[in-house]
Amino acid sequence: MRCQQLAGRIETMQPTAAPRDVARLCLLLANRVGSLDELESDESLCRAWRDMAIRLQGATDQHEAMTEELEELTKTSAEDFRPEQVSILIRAIKVQSQILQMYVGPSRVNAEP
Repeated sequence: MRCQQLAGRIETMQPTAAPRDVARLCLLLANRVGSLDELESDESLCRAWRDMAIRLQGATDQHEAMTEELEELTKTSAEDFRPEQVSILIRAIKVQSQILQMYVGPSRVNAEP
């Protein structure tokens, strides 16, 4: 299957979806499976779609919560940081990393020098 075919199937299932939403879904689904051919059947596409929707909602909720914490953190001077505030920054980085992984796929780090 090619991305155009996947986009067509998504548009059939969600006729009111905006083009950017269709493109986003194609990207998220393509990064979720090893091969687009895994999405050939309606059942496998729906299952992958539901799984991605759950993961995306969870990441969105985490991102929203972290944004609130970071906004509160910006009211503090860097010189006055406490250890728990540093842990907020570390959690924020992890949340951003999870969201980025959804959009760019699993990282393939080359261990060779």
